[in-house]
Amino acid sequence: MEQLVPEKAKISPFLVFFLVHTMQFGIGVLGFQRIIAMTAGYDAWISVILAGLSIHIIVWMMYKILETAEGDIITAHSFVFGNKIGKLLSFPFVIYFLLIAVTVLRTYIEVIQVWMFQDMSTFWYSLAFCVLAIYIIFGGFRAVTGVAFFGVVLPAYLIFSFFFTIPYADIKNLQPILDHSIKDLVMASYQMSLTYLGYEILLFFYPYIKDPQKSKKWAHLGVLFTTFLYTALTLLTFAYFSEGQLQKSIWSTLTMWKIVEMPFVERFEYIGIANWNIIILPNFCIALWCASRILKRVTKIKQKYGVLLISLVVLITINLFKSREQINTLIDYTGKISFYINFVYIPLLFFLVLIVKKVKKK
Repeated sequence: MEQLVPEKAKISPFLVFFLVHTMQFGIGVLGFQRIIAMTAGYDAWISVILAGLSIHIIVWMMYKILETAEGDIITAHSFVFGNKIGKLLSFPFVIYFLLIAVTVLRTYIEVIQVWMFQDMSTFWYSLAFCVLAIYIIFGGFRAVTGVAFFGVVLPAYLIFSFFFTIPYADIKNLQPILDHSIKDLVMASYQMSLTYLGYEILLFFYPYIKDPQKSKKWAHLGVLFTTFLYTALTLLTFAYFSEGQLQKSIWSTLTMWKIVEMPFVERFEYIGIANWNIIILPNFCIALWCASRILKRVTKIKQKYGVLLISLVVLITINLFKSREQINTLIDYTGKISFYINFVYIPLLFFLVLIVKKVKKK
C-alpha cells in the first residue's frame, strides 16, 4: 500500500520543473561535447535535439504508470507483480541511486583535483559533502526541493559567461550539415541520452506533488529547458573549437571559460568550478533522498537511519575510485544502467501496468 504523504510535506506543481532540470543538468555538462562529436562529428547537435525530444515520450509514460498505480514506482511494482515481488524489484533502485550519488560526487572531485587543487583529499571533501546532504535531507523533501530550486536559480548567471566565446566562434565549423549517416546520429543520440538522465526521479517523488496533474507541463518544460541549454552549449562549443581541438579537450566547457576576461578575476574557470558545487549539491541530495525513501518503503528502516547508512556506503565507495580509468568506467556503467532503466524498463513497465489494469477491470 502507498504511504500517505501529509499535505504539509508536499510541493507545488511548478517546483517539478526545478527537480527535473537540476537532475539532468549536472557534472556531464562539463565535457559531453567531445564524446558525441567523436561519433557524429559536428552534426552531433542534431543528436542532442533528438535525444531531448525522445525523453518527452518516457516522461509521458511515467505519468501514465504513476496515475494508474496511484503512487510511486514501488506501488506500481506491487500493482503489477504483487507486494512481495514488487518490493524485491524495487530494492535494486537503492543501489542505482547510490551509484548516481557516487558518480556525481567522485566526478566533481576529480574536476577540482585536475583544475584547482591537485592534492585535495577525496575523503575529507566527500565527508563534508555527505554531512551537508544529510543535514538537508533531515529537513524533509521540501528542503531538498528548495536546494534544487536554488541550484538552478543561483548559478544561472553562468549562462552569460559563454557569450564571451561568440567573437571567437566560427559558424562555418558546423558545415556541411547532415554530413554523417543516420546510424552515427542515432549512436550520438544514445550517448547524449546518458547525459540527459536523471528525470526518472519523478517515479519516486510523485506522491509528494500537491496536484500531480498540474505538474505534467512543468516536467515537460524542465526537459525542454535542459534540451535548449544543451543544444545551445553544443552549437557554441562546435563553433568555438575545430574538430581537432575538441578531440584534445576532455572538459571543453571549462576550457571555454579560460577566455573569460574581467577586471576583477583572472581565472574565471575557478569561479565556474566553485559555483558547480551549488549545481551538484541537489543532484547528490536527490539521489540520497530517493535511495533512502526506497529503503524505507521496502525494508521499513526509518528514512533518517537509511540516509546515514547510504551516506556511509557512498563515502566508502567514493574513495575506492582513484585513477581516471576507474572513474571513466564508473561513469560508463552508471550511464548504461540509467539508459536501460529509462528506455527499456520504463516502457516495459508501462505496457505491463496497462495490461494488468485491463485484466483487473474484467
